[in-house]
Amino acid sequence: MIKLQEGLKSELDSLVLKYETKDFIKDDPVQFIHLFKNREDVEIAGLLAALFAYGKREVFIKKLNTLFNLMEMRPYEFIQNFDSVSLLDDFNYRFIKPDDLAAFFNSYKKLITKDKITLEELFFNGYKKTGDVFGCLQHVCDYFYEGTPKDATGVCTLAGYKFMLSNPKNKGAMKRLNMFLRWMVRRNSPVDIGLWNFIKPTELFIPLDVHVGNISRGLGLLNRKQNDARAVFELTSKLREFDPNDPVKYDFALFGYGINNK
Repeated sequence: MIKLQEGLKSELDSLVLKYETKDFIKDDPVQFIHLFKNREDVEIAGLLAALFAYGKREVFIKKLNTLFNLMEMRPYEFIQNFDSVSLLDDFNYRFIKPDDLAAFFNSYKKLITKDKITLEELFFNGYKKTGDVFGCLQHVCDYFYEGTPKDATGVCTLAGYKFMLSNPKNKGAMKRLNMFLRWMVRRNSPVDIGLWNFIKPTELFIPLDVHVGNISRGLGLLNRKQNDARAVFELTSKLREFDPNDPVKYDFALFGYGINNK
């Protein structure tokens, strides 16, 4: 068993070296954080790219290009001055409709104009308050849900918004926000930018979706059948055995394994 694990670690390590390269960027949503130099633009571009990263890759990347062109490649300034859903020109992507995006932009505008804090500070406050990554994500989601329209029970009535910004309290995998944190936290990477340093790479969780879940089960890295928070904890714990300092680097390996073993 030890030899099998050593062999798997060796294979995964080689796949990390193969796929964690600058060439990875052009076909991945991470490309959008590399389009901007201004810190505030990078943060909002990264968060938007992560939240839209579902469905066929080529489709949502095309949609994101449309969205950033609509914002005239100045996302921070666009949100800072956002005042009407009409500015979105009926932009939508699958479950996400103009009203969903407008609600998100209004919350982001409140963050930077009324509360006068950055996205990094919002995440930092959540991390400082809770001491862990999923608690941090809950804090962030609570903020962005605060101003949304709600029914009599206090539940957000925007279906697309709830899909776009999954709530950690539902015990889901939080794939897209964990991916966003990978981009923003991991340093010394040709792909991830390591802009934030209040979270350590050792604390990150693997971005888990159906594809990664299936591959991980096939490799014996994951036993849990559901792709939920418990599966994320289980898989990340296993990957920490391979590299306790940087477990989510294996996101590249699992991606590469899927490409090589279609």
